[in-house]
Amino acid sequence: MTNSSASAQNPQMPRGPQGSADPRLRAWDSALGDVAVLLPAYNGQADVDRTLASFSEDDALVHVLIVDDGSTPPIVAPALPNLTIEVLRMPQNGGIEKALQTGIDALAGRGFRYAARIDAGDLSVPHRLAKQRAYLEANPQVAGLGMWTQVVTRDGKPLFMLTPPAAPDAIRRLRFYRSCLAHPSMTLRIDAVRAVGNYRADYRSAEDLDLFLRLMERYDCANLPELGLYYELNEGGISATKRRGQVASTLRLQLRYFNALNPYDWLGLAKNLLHLVTPYRTLQAVKRRLYAPGAGH
Repeated sequence: MTNSSASAQNPQMPRGPQGSADPRLRAWDSALGDVAVLLPAYNGQADVDRTLASFSEDDALVHVLIVDDGSTPPIVAPALPNLTIEVLRMPQNGGIEKALQTGIDALAGRGFRYAARIDAGDLSVPHRLAKQRAYLEANPQVAGLGMWTQVVTRDGKPLFMLTPPAAPDAIRRLRFYRSCLAHPSMTLRIDAVRAVGNYRADYRSAEDLDLFLRLMERYDCANLPELGLYYELNEGGISATKRRGQVASTLRLQLRYFNALNPYDWLGLAKNLLHLVTPYRTLQAVKRRLYAPGAGH
């Protein structure tokens, strides 16, 4: 394995996993050589370590780019077998939107074609990267591919399963009615992401939906209908601490892309207006009931 770090303001020349004078990642000729895990992180070293330790792709080398968004102390690349890890340090904490934008551009410069998203604290299912890469290679019109997600507590207790639709047409139809694409389960075509303007900070805390909507104007997004991620429900995460801002950003996106002929857009609008006035814990309790086994999802 290889560990390295670099400043976002001081890029260096790349190297492959066999090593040379330069510590940066570079895509190379192997089973997963054009795929890199993109992990933004702000503090939470133990969560970063646990998340990266969950990747298992048999003997294939897994490339990882951690974008350290101004952590104190700085994030350190863990020593893990079959992983080559670079830590790209932002000069100061600028938010997840800037961290992801910087990460996508960095991976493009290093020659990677696919960025596999995950967040600190979440866990990958074995062979996730290989399965998503194979699907994307076979379906060049798909720019973003997610997977089903098991939501768990911080101690790993299962809460509910998210099983969104797989087909691009269904995802477009239901895009505002339900969360069809679990961001940390997504693998993205880097050239497509950059072609539509990359991640941006125009819609704070809803940078994922903003990106997916722009991708679906030119490409498809889809899901593999099988478990790919264990998502940790963290009360201190973005969805909890910045929920009102996230809902406000989502409403702005709904109004921008609203299709009056799609009944699910109307239902989604009503749903998010309700979210503005409903306590976070109440929403999570409703989700547990709706998505519990046997509830029809």
